[in-house]
Amino acid sequence: MPDSDPPSSSEPSTTRNLPALLPRPAQNAPVSGENWFARVLRTIFRWKSSTFRADLRDVLEDGAGESGFSPIERAMLRNILALRERRVADVMVPRADIIGVQRDIALGELMKVFESAGHSRLVVYEETLDDAIGMVHIRDLVAFMTERASQTATTHRRRKKPLPAGLDLKAVDLSMPLSTAKIVREILYAPPSMPVLDLLAKMQTTRIHLALVVDEYGGADGVVSIEDIVEQIVGEIADEHDEDTAPGVVRQSDGSFLADARANLDDVTAIVGSEFDVGDVAKEVDTLAGYVATRIGRVPVRGELVPGPGPFELEILDADPRRVKKLKIYRGLDRQNGGRPVARRQLGSAPALQSAPPFSPPTAGEEADHRSSDTAPSKSARP
Repeated sequence: MPDSDPPSSSEPSTTRNLPALLPRPAQNAPVSGENWFARVLRTIFRWKSSTFRADLRDVLEDGAGESGFSPIERAMLRNILALRERRVADVMVPRADIIGVQRDIALGELMKVFESAGHSRLVVYEETLDDAIGMVHIRDLVAFMTERASQTATTHRRRKKPLPAGLDLKAVDLSMPLSTAKIVREILYAPPSMPVLDLLAKMQTTRIHLALVVDEYGGADGVVSIEDIVEQIVGEIADEHDEDTAPGVVRQSDGSFLADARANLDDVTAIVGSEFDVGDVAKEVDTLAGYVATRIGRVPVRGELVPGPGPFELEILDADPRRVKKLKIYRGLDRQNGGRPVARRQLGSAPALQSAPPFSPPTAGEEADHRSSDTAPSKSARP
């Protein structure tokens, strides 16, 4: 008898009176309507067990032939895995580098700021950055000017010569305050400890792509754009308006190094040499400016000499009350004239010590000659 036939009523059945078994819902089952990409992200970032993440990291460490991922794909996946641990403070542009405008700035001046800054969004504030009220987008500025020029052009239809593109830009009042134009948009606010992924989700839901980072007292610490977050995954995104050269260190002909204060400490060590080792300070700061401020406990002034790691000393070339901008790195300094560096030599090139002649009391004539020579500068090198 085939297995598919129903059992006879006379045959005993051990399962006839048992309750039917209902299928158990799978643990961590995907939500209805959730696409595969959302499930992947949810699995990576919300998986309670670290086994999956550890296994994925192991796969990414394998070669391209074994894992099936290209080097670019492996780098991006590593960045995605690391993004869960990053905070807003790790990706923000520091306050000293924020380019903002006051709410009453003239539209003409605002255009100049946009041109020099190279950004599409600028923070708008009352008196200081601590009183930020929003942001202004360059597209809103262009749209406002185009609308004003179009309205004026309609009143000059009887002109013998038509206006180019139907716009009368002369009618746009460039002295109008930004607050009067009413093109200031909202801005997000985020604490430095906020996870980057949470801020990214908030930017997506609100469609506001600029956030001001505020401390516990409400003061501005920095600013984060959606581009800053995306760059944590895909790497640096440079457009036609970005500078080609990153903050760096350049060796000079005299053996010193001219450095941007924003230069990364690891890059400085790679260029200057392994002797430029800042030690445990690298765990607290990332840039030369941060090292200098940590070393002396304040922002130095222009022309000040700051002791560096090992045989190095740092001369502040450009600074303002808020930050250091440029500095010079010297190795093996001789100090003269009130601490200014006037002689530089490479390590190991110091002159050898010579034995001094036996001491004998000077005669009266020699003592007079010695007193007269004190008024002239000495030509002998100091040890």
